[in-house]
Amino acid sequence: MKKIRHALIMAAGRGTRMLPLTNVIPKPMAPYKGSTLIAEGIKKVTPAIDYLHITVGYKGAVLAQHVIEQGVHSVFNTEGKGNAWWIYNTMMAHLNEPVFVLTADNITELDFDLLSEEYHKYNEPACMVVPVLPIEGLEGDYIHHTNNCVYELNRQKKAKTYCSGIQMLNPYKINQLTEKTADFYAVWQQLIAQQQLYCSDSYPKNWFTVDTIEQLNALNQK
Repeated sequence: MKKIRHALIMAAGRGTRMLPLTNVIPKPMAPYKGSTLIAEGIKKVTPAIDYLHITVGYKGAVLAQHVIEQGVHSVFNTEGKGNAWWIYNTMMAHLNEPVFVLTADNITELDFDLLSEEYHKYNEPACMVVPVLPIEGLEGDYIHHTNNCVYELNRQKKAKTYCSGIQMLNPYKINQLTEKTADFYAVWQQLIAQQQLYCSDSYPKNWFTVDTIEQLNALNQK
């Protein structure tokens, strides 16, 4: 089994639900246990992954400096763009191998080796999303699938699991199979039509997303 060598953390969001903190700093730099949300994510990824990339947007210069100090390999400025824009419009578009994609506001523990095995098990699809069990108060796209091949994502039509924001995708394959779009939901819909969207069997460990100051405070108290 070939090791997955690349990961990308999406960290470009405005973080309006965390005002007034995000008037001062970008959301990924919110304080977390003596460090920051994004630094914690980087620390968990780098032992397992060779190359780490970050997207920045709001207060991008400050965030770029922060993540470069953490040792990331490349930073993409996606300010004003949708969350999937980078797949088509950066050097990542030419990368014909899988990339772990995470979000800066997720605190989680991943078994990268297990997820790699599952990705190869399903014949290296253009994209494989990682599900989580629904959590009260957190919204997500419910995953409907047959034998892990996703046939529908729906925010209203409930299912056992929904998308966590974590996925493995091949940017080159996505560029070959889809029309350019800046929105991940539109990417997924195109891949569903071609049976190229899968979901993993395994879930993240201790998955938690930080959307509000209250959630951040609760997380720091654990």
